[in-house]
Amino acid sequence: MAVRLIKSIPEMQSEAESLRLAGKRIGFVPTMGYLHEGHLSLVRLARERADVVVVSIFVNPTQFGPNEDYDRYPRDLDRDLRLAEEAGADIVFNPSVEDMYPQPYHTYVLVEKLTEPLCGASRPNFFRGVTTVVTKLFHIVKPHFAVFGQKDAQQAIVIQQMVRDLNFDLDIVVAPIVREEDGLALSSRNTYLNPQERQDALVLYRALQKARQLIDGGERSSEVILREMRKIVESVPSSRIDYISIVDAETLQDLRELRGDVLIALAVWIGQTRLIDNMILRGLR
Repeated sequence: MAVRLIKSIPEMQSEAESLRLAGKRIGFVPTMGYLHEGHLSLVRLARERADVVVVSIFVNPTQFGPNEDYDRYPRDLDRDLRLAEEAGADIVFNPSVEDMYPQPYHTYVLVEKLTEPLCGASRPNFFRGVTTVVTKLFHIVKPHFAVFGQKDAQQAIVIQQMVRDLNFDLDIVVAPIVREEDGLALSSRNTYLNPQERQDALVLYRALQKARQLIDGGERSSEVILREMRKIVESVPSSRIDYISIVDAETLQDLRELRGDVLIALAVWIGQTRLIDNMILRGLR
């Protein structure tokens, strides 16, 4: 059956209510479109657990800063519909900006503390935009569960906190990072990279591999691990570090010594493109 495209918010809400009344389990994958294998892995995971899979495609203006790439963010709805259908989606929800943010618009959702470090430090309005649009999408789609990718680890942690704090009646599923064969984490923004930058971008993954190698060898000092990661990233002339951090995987507070569940995350500019990557290590002692 062909994937169904819904653009109207009332139509999506009505469809979701009907599905719930019929006892159908709704799985939801929120995206900004220009789907790649990372997104599609989330759709396939939702397909395994749901009766009906809804994928949203909405480039959310409130999570972009004034000098960021909202206008040039890649968009191709026809391609996305085909890929979503092949991955097992039943419905693609593609609302307009005017419907999602009717003017005047004054209401935002803010998760404190967790949104301040890492990406929140250099993108101060980013998470306010994310939590607001995700809240709206949850109310519209009414899913039983939603799937997010670990590549956006801080985002997933923030959404999990929001769902707990606001008593949302749904589960959050976090799926593993999907990588190219050479290790580059899949991202819609990878399309911005020229061939040389595409090679340079591998320093993010190489830095994470170095960290894992040190940790496997018994190193527990954040200072030592961060120093070695920085050396690798700075060896590429096109790179500019936004942050490289080692934090508690729950509180996102910086760690001096690696213990328990640890998130190692970095954001690096390669030329004009900002890329992120991370890994989570559980139960370190």
